[in-house]
Parts: sequence; structure tokens; C-alpha cells
Amino acid sequence: MYLKTLSLLNYKNFESKSLDFDSKINCFVGDNGVGKTNILDSIYHLSFGKSYFNPVSSQNIKHDADFFVIEGHFQKDEKEEKIVCSLKKGNKKVIKRNGKPYERFADHIGVLPLVIISPADRDLILEGSDVRRKFMDGVISQSDKDYLQYLINYNKVLSQRNALLKYFAANHTFDRATLSVYNDQLRSYGTEIFKKRVKFLEDFIPIFKEQYEAITNNTENVDLTYDSKLLSEDLGSLLENHLDKDRALQYTSVGIHKDDLNFTIKEFPIKKFGSQGQQKSFLIALKFAQFHFMRKLSGTNPILLLDDIFDKLDENRVSHIISLVNKENFGQIFVSDTHAERTEEVVKKIHQTYKIFKL
Repeated sequence: MYLKTLSLLNYKNFESKSLDFDSKINCFVGDNGVGKTNILDSIYHLSFGKSYFNPVSSQNIKHDADFFVIEGHFQKDEKEEKIVCSLKKGNKKVIKRNGKPYERFADHIGVLPLVIISPADRDLILEGSDVRRKFMDGVISQSDKDYLQYLINYNKVLSQRNALLKYFAANHTFDRATLSVYNDQLRSYGTEIFKKRVKFLEDFIPIFKEQYEAITNNTENVDLTYDSKLLSEDLGSLLENHLDKDRALQYTSVGIHKDDLNFTIKEFPIKKFGSQGQQKSFLIALKFAQFHFMRKLSGTNPILLLDDIFDKLDENRVSHIISLVNKENFGQIFVSDTHAERTEEVVKKIHQTYKIFKL
């Protein structure tokens, strides 16, 4: 699978832009602020129906414009896929596949598998559990439609249960029978999500460890583990046992929406005990593992976006990444960098066709 052409209209800082791509490697080079990352983000947008960097869709419209349009022509399984994503201020976003609009955006997830590696990924280590859950949910959802639907249903019921808890507190009332309806639904959806997360991590963790070893060329003891109360107790029991606390807090304090991933190096949290280089290698190994996991399940090479990684990594780690890309069966790759000469020198080593776009 690869992206043949991309057209942008009023997307971020582009009034109008059209590009024809190489099927293997495409590099965007230029000073900071010229729009390199925005082009990568528009490709991400076509795959996921949203921006990687700014989830508020209206803020991706060019200043002083009223709408944006992103159009991409992909080649997949010997067929052409035309994806158009558009938004007009005050209206809902529209995503069309081959001229037909989606009724549910969730149906588009997984159609165009894609992995992005960006400096923003450091949030996976530095920020809260919601960022790590989002990563895990994103990887699973691209290959499992049932999981995505369970997640949508769970979050909807969770919102309703939280609203009910607030209503009880505001009106000094309590209705156990009504609450139990939401508890049963949360237990049903949450248990399925939990099972799928456990199965995913059983498959994913060995791939991650292999990728870390390949990137760093050593056998540092790194690990990621699943942190969930459901590992020791059924969700229905958890909800019952935390009822008094939930009523006091006026929100649901337990469930799969509180799960986390623990990132460790030599059995210590990498956030506190990992060097900057070790943290960067950990993140790239996570994303390469995502790539291999998705390729195995989808049967196609995901598109790989590498945003500004040459500026953020030392030369040794870049060389390892390039050697991996060279010997592995990667598909189409998009790279952004501030130095044209450095980029060309690196991509020449991969022995693949390439295009360089100077912005």
C-alpha cells in the first residue's frame, strides 16, 4: 500500500498544495515552520480521520479560511482508494472513501494502516496513563473492529454513569437499580476490552523487546507490563466495592478507563531512571513493534511517518534505524528533516527509490 498523490486546501498553513509521491521514500526538508510536519499530519489525518498533533479539528483550518480539504489517492491491493477529508466551520467533518461518505468514522479506522514516529511521542513516557491507553487502544483498534466498538460503547455508558452519580449528589437521592443497569453494561464491555488488551500485550511485548535490542544493539532489560485492577478482580465486584467512593467523588473511579502500561528499564521506571537516549530508543522500539504487529495482522505494510527524528537522535541510533529499514520489508516512508544534505546522505544508504521535497 502507498500514497500516490496528496492535495491540500486551507489545511493548517497551506492555502493550496499538491504533491506526487515515490512509492518508497519521500523526504520533506526545510527550515522549521515551513510546514514539513503539517504535511505528515495531513497524511495521518487521511488514515485516522483526525490530526495527530491537534485533536480540535476546527483549529486545523488555515487562518482566515472557512474550511479545509485533504485528498489522497492510495494504491492498495492493486486497487485505487480515494480518501477525502473535509471540514467547514460550524459543520461536522466529512470523510469519503471512493466518493461515499462514512456514516461512522470508526468504520474507516484500519483501512489505511499507518505508524507515526514523532518527538511528541515522548508524552508516552512523561505524561499520564490516558496517553498510554490511547496508544494501546489505537494499535488494537486498527486491526480489531469489535474492540473499537466495545470501547465506544464503554465510554458512552461510563459518561452516563458519571452523569447519574452527579445527579444523585445534586438531588440527595440514590437509585441502586438504575445504577446496576450501567454497572452491568460497563462490566460486559469492560471485560471484553480487558481480555483483548491482555491478548494484545502477550503478542506485542516480545516484538517490542526484539525491536529494542535491534535498535540499541544490546540486551538491556526493558519491559512493559499491564497495570489493571481487573488482573485480580472482576469489574462487577470492583464497581460494587468502590460504590461509596464513586458517590463521594461523583465519578467512576475504577474500570478499564483507569488501566495503564508500566515502562521499565532494569526493572525501574524508565521515566525516572532511563537516560534520554534510552527513553528515545524505548519509544522508537514501541513504534517499530506497532509497525510489525500491524503488518502481521493486516497483511500489508503500514505507511511509516518519521517526523524530525534525525534532529532528536544521535547518529548511532539513526544508523541503526536506517539499517533496520534497509533490511526489513518496509513499504512507503515519509521523512521530515531540517537538513537536506543529511537527509539525502541517509536515504541513499537504504538502496530504494526516493524523492526529496524542499519546502
